[in-house]
Amino acid sequence: MARQPRLHEFRLIEQLRRAFGRTGAAVARGIGDDAAVIAPPKGRQMVLTTDLLIEGVHFDLRTASFEEIGYKAAIANLSDIAAMGARPEYALVAIALPASCTTPRILRLYKGIMGACRPYRVALIGGDTSVSPNKLFLSLTVTGSVPAGCALMRSGAQAGDLLYVTGTLGDSLAGLALLSHGRRRATPSLTSSERKFLVGRHRRPIAHPGLGQLLSEHRLASAAIDISDGLSGDLHHLCEQSRIGVEIDAAALPLSPALQAYARASRTDPVALALQGGEDYELLFTVPPAKRRTLHRLARRAGRRLTCIGMIRPEAFGVRVRETTGRLRRLPVTSYVHF
Repeated sequence: MARQPRLHEFRLIEQLRRAFGRTGAAVARGIGDDAAVIAPPKGRQMVLTTDLLIEGVHFDLRTASFEEIGYKAAIANLSDIAAMGARPEYALVAIALPASCTTPRILRLYKGIMGACRPYRVALIGGDTSVSPNKLFLSLTVTGSVPAGCALMRSGAQAGDLLYVTGTLGDSLAGLALLSHGRRRATPSLTSSERKFLVGRHRRPIAHPGLGQLLSEHRLASAAIDISDGLSGDLHHLCEQSRIGVEIDAAALPLSPALQAYARASRTDPVALALQGGEDYELLFTVPPAKRRTLHRLARRAGRRLTCIGMIRPEAFGVRVRETTGRLRRLPVTSYVHF
């Protein structure tokens, strides 16, 4: 086997600059200096987020390509920006590379990152490269901006607000299960298109910055969070920050036909998958009832799928789910917990 050439840091940075470093007029200096220099938009506040991904913890090279890893890393950050109601603008990437990482693999990683960023006109303006003993570490920072005073928080929900979610829930978790178990776990009634849909929802999720901006600029949402760790856990975060309770309607949870087929084939409760599943990167947000009609009108105009899945209650009510039988029970955190 031919020996792979050793990475050269500055040559790599120059390759990345040429391939992915195009910026707009607001960037006075991007890749290639000690720090980037940008002109902040007038009348807007900056929004910044960062995520760290570690091989063996957040991704597995046996089930994901370098391009897919880069894509999902960017989506995680873009989804955070969306949950704040902000417009994503710039990205910085820091990587620690094991000796086995070749330049073509790194370029594919950045291709995935920019594949997620370019639809939102997010420019790559810098970062850092380092060596790792044996695993790949990837850290992304995305910055954005929002009109002053319009950023969405987790802390603004009030009793009586309606609870909404975008898209469908649990698909990414089902897709991960299919990838992790391969064909060892039989799913005879799952069609190839259903399998493709679920795996695609895990490998290539979609962020919702456009909807986040609609919610903030029209002052429709009182609070928001993105579903990265799972509905049950992220909902608890929102309730804690807003000091409220919530009643979820299990029958209202948006479930894709593919997830329902997977649940039947694997003899799993689809509602449990929807409550537990993480990395759907859908937006979860609260809306005062008086703004419901405006929300639906603007969402239809923008072609966005929204589902009302519950109502905010006083804090003493707790976090509860009304089952399809009508029984009301407490909702435990069944989604991903970092520590």
